[in-house]
Amino acid sequence: MRRSMIPALVGAIAFAGHALAADPQYMTIKMEIDVARPAAAVWAKVGGYCDISKWLDGTDCMIKSGDGGIGTVRVLRGGQVTEILVAKTELSYGYTQPVREGQFYNLYHGFVEARPVTAQTSKLLYTLVYDISDRPDQAARQADVAQRRARFEGALKNMKALAEAP
Repeated sequence: MRRSMIPALVGAIAFAGHALAADPQYMTIKMEIDVARPAAAVWAKVGGYCDISKWLDGTDCMIKSGDGGIGTVRVLRGGQVTEILVAKTELSYGYTQPVREGQFYNLYHGFVEARPVTAQTSKLLYTLVYDISDRPDQAARQADVAQRRARFEGALKNMKALAEAP
């Protein structure tokens, strides 16, 4: 092995050891709300990938690339947040946020679904999954979860109101 490769190899091994030493703490937040409309009608009003700007207060949305299918990239809040569509069905979609250089990667994923309950009613489900291990203590982790739950439960209420509006 050439001497010039040794520092790179040592650095790679050190980085790999650091990555393996990480202790992620994945949090799943499941939320749902009943809607007095058929699931297809609900999804038609709130299920577009940039419809988030209609129901998540203070969030603007722009499609950066893609045609609305898997792989479509949206940017939120003036470009502060990037999200990639990674799953899609007739009445649901899932997205993730990519790694950002210099920032903790929390593996953030969201999944939104309109699920039929009866021919005339449905549920909206919103699930978040992310790593909270960057928070300094349990109190900070609980505060983060409570803040996200409140924000997205508010979004579900907005989605319900939009879906049930005449």
